[in-house]
Amino acid sequence: MTHEPNSSIASTGIPGLDDILGGGLSRGHVFLLEGHPGTGKTTVALQFLLAEPDEVGLYVTLSETEKELRAGAASHGWTLKDNLTVFELVPPESLLDGTQQQSLLYSFDLELGETIRQLFEIFERVKPSRIVLDSLSEIRLLAQSSLRYRRQILALKHYFARHGATVLLLDDLTAEFQDKTVHSIAHGVIKLEETAPEYGAERRRVRITKYRGRAYRGGYHDFIIRPGGVMVFPRLIASEHRTRFARVQAKTDIAELDALLGGGIEQGSSTLVLGPAGTGKSTFVFQFLAAAVRRGERAAMFVFDEELGLLFQRTRAMGLDLEGMRDEGMLHIEQLDAAELSPGEFAYRVRARVDKAQAKIVAIDSLNGYQAAMPDEQALILHIHELLQYLNRQGATTFLTVAQHGLVGEMKTPVDLTYLADTVILLRYFEAVGKVRRAVSVIKKRTGEHEQTIREFGIGSSGLFLGQPLENLQGVLRGVPSFVGDAERLLSRDGASRA
Repeated sequence: MTHEPNSSIASTGIPGLDDILGGGLSRGHVFLLEGHPGTGKTTVALQFLLAEPDEVGLYVTLSETEKELRAGAASHGWTLKDNLTVFELVPPESLLDGTQQQSLLYSFDLELGETIRQLFEIFERVKPSRIVLDSLSEIRLLAQSSLRYRRQILALKHYFARHGATVLLLDDLTAEFQDKTVHSIAHGVIKLEETAPEYGAERRRVRITKYRGRAYRGGYHDFIIRPGGVMVFPRLIASEHRTRFARVQAKTDIAELDALLGGGIEQGSSTLVLGPAGTGKSTFVFQFLAAAVRRGERAAMFVFDEELGLLFQRTRAMGLDLEGMRDEGMLHIEQLDAAELSPGEFAYRVRARVDKAQAKIVAIDSLNGYQAAMPDEQALILHIHELLQYLNRQGATTFLTVAQHGLVGEMKTPVDLTYLADTVILLRYFEAVGKVRRAVSVIKKRTGEHEQTIREFGIGSSGLFLGQPLENLQGVLRGVPSFVGDAERLLSRDGASRA
């Protein structure tokens, strides 16, 4: 979703957050940024103040010191500009001295009044267009009651509105009872959340729970905090992305495999390669990638399960130089750690290769590793659905692998995505003539005809090779077939059929 520049909208300084906000924050309004300690509120607030170098900013802190704020900014490589004022709002020394407090008034009456007076004084002196107030929990404690707290926030809202300032109120949600007073007063509410999976790094996500008079992207969106600030990954909505392209059929340079596929794989379609561990799922994908690079197309592969050094060595032994393709800039290959990666960030990385690098072939190896990055199976299916729809509409041909549980006989798939893929290639082990062999068949192809046969295949020094259809065997997919013809027609070691 793209947005035209709008002078009535203030950028947050975070492109992904601006995207889900429909462009940014409406100027002259009060917004609430809430989240438990450690979710990234201060970092977002600083990026908001630094977003426009020409605008005067004011950071009013009741909880952190100016030294702490500047140290936090320095950790991201930021230098707080001259027109950004950091003001520590603390009660005067006389109010902290019990011997000088008036006995006719509670100390919180004096402290709240003095706090607001200092806030107005610094505002009149600086005259900022962007303000951050950190945090509301201190004002809530000084107000003592929900009614007084609401009146005080309303007074602040009207005061800032008269001066046309855009205000970001921070709330760390540390109150014993969650008071929703500011939710009804604020023009918009942004909520930051942090979750800790049983294994791996923490996950952060953001959600817009309210935004008056403006369309925004609902739901949860993943984000990370890294050196340089917060990076938000808007949830992928495939229907927003569509590109015109010609659907041509791409061949694999292996005549038997092309015949099995009915001539090849159509551009802008998705192919799922299923099979137990070790059957050669990745090898099939490598063949498609190598053929695409030979045609002059750029490709991208995202690897969850294998170390790249071992992968390059293994494919080199099959006559495929993936490392050389990468060095030439034709193949982007990236090793991913599912324990450190959120689904939103992964979708962002895939989109970057397709949008910016113009990759026409995308491979994900495997979905078992990708599933580890998902909160649950249903979320995996939804994420994959949107990702495949997006890639198809961009004219990118997608290949995915899934390792099934088991070796022969009944197989169990950790997550069933066969209905999402346009083409499904099934790999199997089977026993014949005292040897463990491999078979391949195409179970489904939406985009055209394909062979209904089962072919034996092998992997040698020259790569992948397929034999003729196994017409003399019955029960290959069960793993223990019975002969109904001549056993000599099985594939030989060198790939030639024994006639």
